[in-house]
Amino acid sequence: MTQSVSDLMADIGARAQAAAAQLATASAERKHAALISAADAVWRTRDAILAANAQDMQAATEKGLSAAMLDRLKLDTDRLRGIIDGLRSVAEQPDPVGEIIDAWTPPNGLDIQRVRTPLGVIGVIYESRPNVTADAGALCLKAGNAVILRGGSESFHTSAALHRCLVQGLQDAALPPAAIQLVPTTDRAAVQEMLKMVGVIDVIVPRGGKGLVALVQDQARVPVFAHLEGIVHIYVDAQADPAKAVPVVLNAKTRRSGICGAAECLLIHQDVAATLGVQIIQALTEAGVQVRADETLADLTGATRATAQDWGCEYLDMIIAAKTVTDTQDAIAHIRQYGSQHTDCILTENPQTAAAFMAQLDSAIVMHNASTQFADGGEFGMGAEIGIATGKLHARGPVGARQLTSFKYLVRGNGTLRS
Repeated sequence: MTQSVSDLMADIGARAQAAAAQLATASAERKHAALISAADAVWRTRDAILAANAQDMQAATEKGLSAAMLDRLKLDTDRLRGIIDGLRSVAEQPDPVGEIIDAWTPPNGLDIQRVRTPLGVIGVIYESRPNVTADAGALCLKAGNAVILRGGSESFHTSAALHRCLVQGLQDAALPPAAIQLVPTTDRAAVQEMLKMVGVIDVIVPRGGKGLVALVQDQARVPVFAHLEGIVHIYVDAQADPAKAVPVVLNAKTRRSGICGAAECLLIHQDVAATLGVQIIQALTEAGVQVRADETLADLTGATRATAQDWGCEYLDMIIAAKTVTDTQDAIAHIRQYGSQHTDCILTENPQTAAAFMAQLDSAIVMHNASTQFADGGEFGMGAEIGIATGKLHARGPVGARQLTSFKYLVRGNGTLRS
């Protein structure tokens, strides 16, 4: 069985490389046409996609997946419209390939340009969220890359249905169907094969829980764009506006608790713990969130007492930790110790305090007076994202089409000789 998976992945890789060579010089118009056609196909076949999703949802429910995981898997008409909007939005983004990043003429007389170029072949390994199929396929295509998609078993049928729409778009635009391939097996050996496809896959992007991402980062022999966890903090400063703070915290935690931008820890300035802090925790509790608080906040609100394990925990569920801090520096120190450099936020009306918080924290995304649920490439105007990277090399934060390119130097002379 392992040998057959090895042969399967070798064949997929060879076809991806051939497709990448064609995509590298594909026109912006053809890539645009492929994405618009794919979006049309999603809407045209929406009944079949939702039926496939219902099949996956039933199997996932029988497996006993958590409510948060089921929410990540579920598609309905509104979410399907979101996928379609994402495809159309990526289609309308400026084509990054060939963009001149910089140009100059040094004293030697050479004309030098640095221009964007595709990475080549991208591997995406993900779990239950079927929208990743469309987002990753669209972004890789826009950036001139071929992509190998390996979705989780939970979303197998849904991902296959969406993949068929992407392939239809490629065919309609006369682009190679192998530009977007979905691994047609749930055998975990396929993941192991992808991680060692040096010289075939240029970068791996894992989308999923800590276990998956840690596995990929530990075992991959090709470069990885990833974040291990989204341990997202919100600091409520003494000068926070209650009219803003309460709805922002509620949205950050409850809009979708199972995504990486969901708030996981609430830090409250001690001066407002008994007022605004109590108000926020009561609102969270009424919304169905289990609050695990330090001694001060637990005594004030009756919340569950937090343990040491609650600091630095990514719940991905309707649970949040809450802690009092003495000041902004104390909040920053806590985030530096327990955060994951994904997304962190300050709620304050003091611009100097906000500026200090944003300057001193080195998270990929740092926010002021805004819900952390905006930690998303689509909300950043990228059309969609293939993931959020917390590393410091090449790509950081939401990874859109431009981040899926590298660059090369084009150097032009006129019989120019070096002395």
